[in-house]
Amino acid sequence: MTRRIDLRSDTVTLPTAAMRAAMTAADVGDDVYGEDPTVNRLEGEVASLFGKAAAVYVATGTQSNLIGLMAHCERGDEYIVGQLAHTYKYEGGGAAVLGSIQPQPIDNEADGTLDLDRVVAAIKPAGDAHFARTRLLALENTIGGRVLPLDYLARAESVARARGLAMHLDGARVFNAAVKLAVPVKRIADHFDTVSICLSKGLGAPMGSVLVGPTPLIERARRWRKVLGGGMRQVGLMAAAGRHALAHHVERLADDHANARRLAERLAQIDGIAVDPAKVQTNMVYATFPADVHAALKADLQRSGIVLPAGPVMRLVTHLDITTADVDQVADAIAAWMRHRAAAPARVAA
Repeated sequence: MTRRIDLRSDTVTLPTAAMRAAMTAADVGDDVYGEDPTVNRLEGEVASLFGKAAAVYVATGTQSNLIGLMAHCERGDEYIVGQLAHTYKYEGGGAAVLGSIQPQPIDNEADGTLDLDRVVAAIKPAGDAHFARTRLLALENTIGGRVLPLDYLARAESVARARGLAMHLDGARVFNAAVKLAVPVKRIADHFDTVSICLSKGLGAPMGSVLVGPTPLIERARRWRKVLGGGMRQVGLMAAAGRHALAHHVERLADDHANARRLAERLAQIDGIAVDPAKVQTNMVYATFPADVHAALKADLQRSGIVLPAGPVMRLVTHLDITTADVDQVADAIAAWMRHRAAAPARVAA
């Protein structure tokens, strides 16, 4: 059987044998009653790791972000967010649809940050009934594989606090950021009231996210989890996978970063492909292919077990199930395919 090499996302990982064993051995109970011991351990460990008072385990990152926004904001409130942020662009408009919370999007800068002068300009006048009430600044780290610098986070927090705004972080890949910066994840979390952490991306668990923050906010978020249909029962089986991932899969994210950089360097040597290895900070490579070839390339490589995303600008993501040998195999296959394409017109002319 051909080995499948899937570069579409770090969400496609499969549980390791050790993770499956941890799941099988998990103690479980009814989590809605607060009686699942494995969930309780996970929540306590994540809260401590991030330096927060409390945590709540949920099914998905989308749900974690949504209950975080709804814990911070009431109907008619507003959060300031980047145009490219998941909480605005990729989560179905949930804050507006289900929370009656108005997003105020701002263009992301090339490095993924938000211009803080634009943030200040977007804050609505307090006490004026014409406007939504600006309550929250929501950032994402990493965003598009880019890491928000610590000094930027400090400046963003200073701007928000001075204007009475709370801070929420979509930290779906925050461990990638911490590994890249070589700091404890708490250093990043310290700038935010709430942080959403995804266990099913780079950490490789089959499902689950955790929202951390102050106890009153997390209690509100837990209620919203129930309202949104997110109450779970004997979910310690999945929480055990998350605990295993936290214990064994964080430091190894550096391998994913190295593999992404290697892939970018290999692709940069292929004629017709535009990619800048210097822009690869974590586990994502953005490579631009000729508009007339990407669909055929994707289809042809899939037949040999290499799965690529769609579109002329491909986001290639390394993860737990991608080895350095896999990276070289993919680069070799793409190089051979592009050479064959370049030579085809000459053969037809002859």
